[in-house]
Amino acid sequence: MGLLTGVLLLPLAPIRMTVAVADQLRRQALQEYYDPDRIRQQLDEIDRLRASGVLDEAEADALEEELVDRLIEGSTGRAG
Repeated sequence: MGLLTGVLLLPLAPIRMTVAVADQLRRQALQEYYDPDRIRQQLDEIDRLRASGVLDEAEADALEEELVDRLIEGSTGRAG
């Protein structure tokens, strides 16, 4: 980047930094959302809540289906 280009683009630096930070936050959120270990923990929690009677079968099945879909999406690379 030349000196003139650097000077002309300097006012955009805060915007570029904000976009970079937002992109990093998005990537981190997706990584956590599709993390297989985290999904397995959530599946275990659903089983625990089902066993204790907090969730009925229909609610637990719906939540499990959603988590399994996330697990499949994350493993096939279709995430994000």
